Amino acid sequence: MRTAVPVLLAVAAAACAVAGLSSCAKPSPPPTSPPPPATHAAKQAPPSTPVAGAKSVLMVIAQKGFRDEELLTPKKAFEGAGYAVTVVAPTTGSATGTSGASVIPDGTIAAADPGEFDAVIFVGGPGASALFEDADAHRLAREAVDGGKVVGAICLAPSILARAGLLKGKRATVWESESKALESGGATYTGESVTVDGKLVTGNAPEAAARFADELLKLLK
Repeated sequence: MRTAVPVLLAVAAAACAVAGLSSCAKPSPPPTSPPPPATHAAKQAPPSTPVAGAKSVLMVIAQKGFRDEELLTPKKAFEGAGYAVTVVAPTTGSATGTSGASVIPDGTIAAADPGEFDAVIFVGGPGASALFEDADAHRLAREAVDGGKVVGAICLAPSILARAGLLKGKRATVWESESKALESGGATYTGESVTVDGKLVTGNAPEAAARFADELLKLLK
């Protein structure tokens, strides 16, 4: 009787094989489908399109030698607050900053119309000295002031406004080496990091860029 069970099992297995019944064996688990190929890679957000009627800012830079942070820090602040920013230079060729920034301007100073913007900002850096006596820069600054726009200049750039005759009777600051130029242009030199006089905002150095942007945004609101 001890061999009865193995014999019966063997007979049953043989019967299953003859009958071709798959149910007699333990079914294998169904093969798993391979995961679909990854198609969800992160996509870059499309560039924002200025909305008609939205506020916008024009930033003026030298073709060579603008201070990176005096452009990029305010620009980031303006865009973060929802303002469209346009950058212009003497030409539309690549403009380079003192710390390696490379910018393709959106247009030229000569073609810029301040009437299309709510603020016109002159960026400093050693290259700004090339705009001290630039007729297009002076024209742009004068039209911005005459049009009641918010006007800003930082580092050496306030000297552009002084030489354009726009600082007479104004309180303003500038990189210290240009303080005499402001006074010669009729301004009261404050020596402050940032000075606000009406719709005019001036800053004296790259370190003032963040506060300079904040004061401009206050006037734009």
